[in-house]
Amino acid sequence: MAKYSEKAQDKVHKALHEEKEGTLKSGSGKKVTSKKQAIAIGLSEARKDGAKVPKKKD
Repeated sequence: MAKYSEKAQDKVHKALHEEKEGTLKSGSGKKVTSKKQAIAIGLSEARKDGAKVPKKKD
């Protein structure tokens, strides 16, 4: 199984926290209400920062 880096875990944790508070927004500017979407945003941000994250599934 693929390992996630500490940086990636921190990004996902932060995104989930923001989703719970209601401050996390998607690319279109709408509020994120789903945990799955919050995790996807966290992983996407981690990828942009160069963290070790498995590739997206198609």
